[in-house]
Amino acid sequence: MSASFFFYDLETSGLKPDRSRIMQFAGQRIDVDLQPIGEPINRLITLSKDVLPDPQAIMIHGITPQQTLLEGVSEADFLKEFYSDIAIPETTFVGFNNIRFDDEFMRYLNYRNLYDPYAWSYLNDSSRWDILDVVRMTRALRPDGINWPSNQDGSNSNRLEHLTKINSLSHEAAHDALSDVLATIAVANLIKQKQPRLYEFMYELRQKKSASALVNSGQPFVYTSSHYPSSQYHTTVVVKAADHPDPGCVIVYDLRYDPTPWLNQSAEQLAEAWRYVAERPADNPPLPVKTVRLNRCPAIAPLGVASDQATLSRLALSLDVIKRNYAVLSSSQDKFAARLTEAVTIFNTEQQAQYLDDSRPVDAQMYDGFYTDSDRQYIKRLHINETPEKIREFSNKYQDERLRLLSPLYLARNFERYLTQDERKIWDRHVNKCLFDGDSKSGLAVYFQMLNRVASERSGDAKSQSLLEDLKLYGESLVPSDMFV
Repeated sequence: MSASFFFYDLETSGLKPDRSRIMQFAGQRIDVDLQPIGEPINRLITLSKDVLPDPQAIMIHGITPQQTLLEGVSEADFLKEFYSDIAIPETTFVGFNNIRFDDEFMRYLNYRNLYDPYAWSYLNDSSRWDILDVVRMTRALRPDGINWPSNQDGSNSNRLEHLTKINSLSHEAAHDALSDVLATIAVANLIKQKQPRLYEFMYELRQKKSASALVNSGQPFVYTSSHYPSSQYHTTVVVKAADHPDPGCVIVYDLRYDPTPWLNQSAEQLAEAWRYVAERPADNPPLPVKTVRLNRCPAIAPLGVASDQATLSRLALSLDVIKRNYAVLSSSQDKFAARLTEAVTIFNTEQQAQYLDDSRPVDAQMYDGFYTDSDRQYIKRLHINETPEKIREFSNKYQDERLRLLSPLYLARNFERYLTQDERKIWDRHVNKCLFDGDSKSGLAVYFQMLNRVASERSGDAKSQSLLEDLKLYGESLVPSDMFV
């Protein structure tokens, strides 16, 4: 099969990919002309009993744990289908905010089930793309021909259901994964028809190499990101200010702002200014720098695409200000760049210390490092004619402790009926720890408290009350019978 897109969307048990789970996966393969190839895929995935859903998430998509148990497949079975039918060569995985949300859940799904977390999205000439950033940049730079929605307060809205409604595009059920997939394809088609040059440019720029060439050119460029204000269409003009300590990342400076106040500050002062503060006083503004991650399909473009007066006015930009600030920054580039890089190192060290002090379960340790080549070979061999015996055998061969700890969990979650008596005892202890010995943010006690709070908030909503009753029954079903004796 030649190059194709696979548009996909998820509905999940919560917002945190290291703790929550995928409950619905839906997708449709299409060709480069955005025409469907084959039938869509729509699967429920079983929620394992060591994970409690967030009631607020269930209120949004309406899928209960009981539905996944009755109609769903295990994570292991889904991934077999994923690798045989979906993750085929020359596939570009696309969604609506997938880079920051859905792709993260897919990475943790692979990690938790003893696959390489990242390979699915780049091996065999595969790649990723995100239509939400295409929408944002199209609205900022080339809005003609498309109707653009607003929120009730008059601010800009780029929500999928708002875009489809105002442009009369089919979207039968928002927050149903398959319906959202088809709606995303329709929005992509609309942009391709109305602004084909920008569409093709952004598609080509999804490759890390192409993005790197523009970001590292040393010249100012347009950058669209959710971190910039909606009133500015999430768009500004930036320039590379320094190398980032992390490979594949670059620190950029927002040329809306005069760099003079920052140029002589120490690395410690810059790190302090970088920290997020909800309400900063006027005399303590945030540092106008961002990290561009080249492997996340950044929405960037040459400055020339925003040089016409209509675009500059819409974005509240001034070429004279940009040129002046660029000249000031360039005059002290080397020393300022070194201090910026050091500031990021300070900031990252603090963040990492807080992160690692969390006593995280192995399920949450995906970003702690990459697998060795030998471990990659073992997990590749594991999934060929996989059996419980092979899972047990390989669990002692891995060099990475995370794989050794994940193996019994993988076996129990996907092949519970094959557990030995000792393995079942270990699994039961793990489940009980998750349900009854969790921290202040997890466990059944907190789960039932959340149910009561949501029930109070939605007291007049019959559909919500029905879902909440199902969730209550599900929680009660997880309580061991001997606890009532």
